[in-house]
Amino acid sequence: MKQFITLLVFSIFYQFNAQDVAILKYNGGGDWYANPTAIPNLVSFTNQTIKTNISKNTQTVAVNSEDIYNYPLLFLTGHGNVYFSDDEAQNLKNYLISGGFLHISDNYGLDKFIRRELKKVFPNLEFQEIPSNHPIYNQTFKFPNGIPKIHEHDKKNAQGFGLFYEGRLIVFYDYETDLSDGWEDQIIHNNPKEVREKALKMGANIIEYAFTN
Repeated sequence: MKQFITLLVFSIFYQFNAQDVAILKYNGGGDWYANPTAIPNLVSFTNQTIKTNISKNTQTVAVNSEDIYNYPLLFLTGHGNVYFSDDEAQNLKNYLISGGFLHISDNYGLDKFIRRELKKVFPNLEFQEIPSNHPIYNQTFKFPNGIPKIHEHDKKNAQGFGLFYEGRLIVFYDYETDLSDGWEDQIIHNNPKEVREKALKMGANIIEYAFTN
């Protein structure tokens, strides 16, 4: 009954907040607050280029909060440890299987922690690499080679991974690219204009996909 009520609350909130996004705050000591200019810049870009109507006042929500059901799209980033309690894992699972979408941007160092914690959320699901012909790479902006490389760390290829539930992509994870670094103010990382544009266009695709699937 509690899960049914939670899913009903989500469906009601989703109808009225269909174009809002939030940053996901987690425990464990990792810097969930990294890249503070990233989401506001991405929102501005997306509102201008693909005519979304996302609030520029980016909100933060905790994993265990019912407030996550206000947002069809959550962003998670950081460099360090991530920890989900059992209740947090269940809340995030309920959100995702009832229509929510999570974008994880590895800010270098997140990988082993986020993979471990998502196993609490979906013990039977495995990350799959998203092929370049997937719709997430073919929204308003086209990425025929898949996710773009933004920052170099370990000489590894940039990869986009996903978790699928009943055939629907519910989690998109950008790895070895630092996609959200490319959304930050230019002065922070001194990325060339063309690199920032690639990052912002890929971010816009993620938002467009999440809002329409």
